[in-house]
Amino acid sequence: MLSEDERARYSRHLLLPEFGEAGQEKLRAARVLVVGAGGLGSPAALYLAAAGVGTLGLVDHDRVDISNLQRQVLFDTASLGAGKAETARARLRALNPLIDVQAHSVELRASNAQSLIEPYDLVIDGSDRLATRYLVNDLCVLLKKPLVSAAIHRFEGQAMSYLPGRGPCYRCLFPKSADGVVPNCAEAGVLGVLPGILGSLQATEALKIVLGIGTPLAGRLLTFDALAMSWHEFSFTRRADCAVCGDAPSIRSANDSVAAGLDNSSSGIERLEPQQLQALLASAQSAAAAVTLVDVRAPREYSAGHLRVAINIPLPDLSRRLVELPLDSQLIFICRSGGRSWAAATQAAGAGYRSLAHLEGGMLAWAATLDPSMVVAPA
Repeated sequence: MLSEDERARYSRHLLLPEFGEAGQEKLRAARVLVVGAGGLGSPAALYLAAAGVGTLGLVDHDRVDISNLQRQVLFDTASLGAGKAETARARLRALNPLIDVQAHSVELRASNAQSLIEPYDLVIDGSDRLATRYLVNDLCVLLKKPLVSAAIHRFEGQAMSYLPGRGPCYRCLFPKSADGVVPNCAEAGVLGVLPGILGSLQATEALKIVLGIGTPLAGRLLTFDALAMSWHEFSFTRRADCAVCGDAPSIRSANDSVAAGLDNSSSGIERLEPQQLQALLASAQSAAAAVTLVDVRAPREYSAGHLRVAINIPLPDLSRRLVELPLDSQLIFICRSGGRSWAAATQAAGAGYRSLAHLEGGMLAWAATLDPSMVVAPA
């Protein structure tokens, strides 16, 4: 039974037929782990705490830096230099003293991942490193824990959910990648409100999964483009050859995950600025070098305006059409603003392609710096 304090605090939830008192009691009994108390973890943790999730765990070993305050809304100027996990715990307890908040001021690694994840019912991944993202995914598969994953890049974000036995995992979508292929916020920058949007979406997914309501993002990748203010959804299925959730998995422990998670041979993926791509295309034309430019936008976007030598393979079709691309050519992926192109480069790396690059900032950057007449359609 809910206390009078709980009934007052969660009164707006109790008015929802999908919640009611029974649903609120489910939230009170739930244990949710948030990996990364940064841009994504901040709004996710705030909303889960406010919603009444009974036990929240926070994993983060960093300290608050002034550059964090542009987007990491758990912290303020007085927090500078303090440990993120403990500072976040105090903030969440001040918001809702009726819940328990566990601060794990450690870096999630193969040696501690299982012990950190195992006590919780659901995991929210707000990490900004691919190595951590793969490790969290693989341990959630092995421990049969639901996972809500999100990532952000400049003006774009993406989110998906993994439900044990009910859909594909993150590694089904991106089998293998190289740490550093996807630049983090410190390298590429990020719109300050973007993680708030994606982190709130993660909290929404977590509440739905705990309560068993609605349709989670299982087998669906939801992408958001803040510049175009548009959402797109891509369906994907479980891979029979997935290394962790496939028919004959090779990943059976955290150490296996670390060994399989990163492909160091693909660490040479380049992030090209528009001027660099222009020079590369000019030199390739004069030297007859093998360069293949792949535009992964939707056909409608491609038709509105594209680079003359680019071929169009939309991102949702890339996994089945990679065989069309030559192994001995340098593949350069482009999209509207850079998010889909790095996802494409990641997929190609996982498929064994080695000479890879993507256009940083996408066609928007090309038009802004080199060709103002280029029409760049909304996503």
